[in-house]
Amino acid sequence: MAHAFDLSVYLVTDTRLCGARGVVETAVAAARGGATLVQLRDPDASTRQLVDSARALVAALAPFNVPLIVNDRIDVALASGAHGVHVGQSDMRPADVRTLIGRDAILGLSVGSDGELANSDLGPVDYVGIGPVFGTQTKTNAGPAMGVEGFATFRPKIALPAVAIGGIKAGHTAEIMRAGADGVAVVSAICAAEDPRAAAEDFARAVASARVS
Repeated sequence: MAHAFDLSVYLVTDTRLCGARGVVETAVAAARGGATLVQLRDPDASTRQLVDSARALVAALAPFNVPLIVNDRIDVALASGAHGVHVGQSDMRPADVRTLIGRDAILGLSVGSDGELANSDLGPVDYVGIGPVFGTQTKTNAGPAMGVEGFATFRPKIALPAVAIGGIKAGHTAEIMRAGADGVAVVSAICAAEDPRAAAEDFARAVASARVS
């Protein structure tokens, strides 16, 4: 059984956007503001840098009970003691990832179209990331934006918990939650914010408000 996880406010780190503040300080501030899950994503970092960053994040987020997910790199997740892995359509197949990370680790998969869904084995997966909902510059190989209507149409095809990703701002959160998301994955709106704690608080309030409305 996988570790417990909460997709409500899912911070995906961007080292460049975090700037001099750094990924760890940004993630801790976001956790104080209500981020419930953090994914380490840095395609430009060396393996050693990724492992060091992941270990630092695991330790820094522990007091907040916020799990750390590592993007793509199963080896980095295993070496650092991270709580899970998120993979894309061109990465290792979910069944192979599950074999390596074990039953308790959290496994996420990106799915953004009917074609990708048809080719995806969701059996070993704990949650999916659906998007991009809006255009984004933080991931150069992202597919075309599906919009909120596209998300709402696609979401019922997947029974697993789902987080919406791609260009999401706090002002989008209510309509995305109403469209069936279990949470929002956020990159630039928190990493590039002058006050990442306040930015995370905005998302947490928006998610909570959408759930009671």
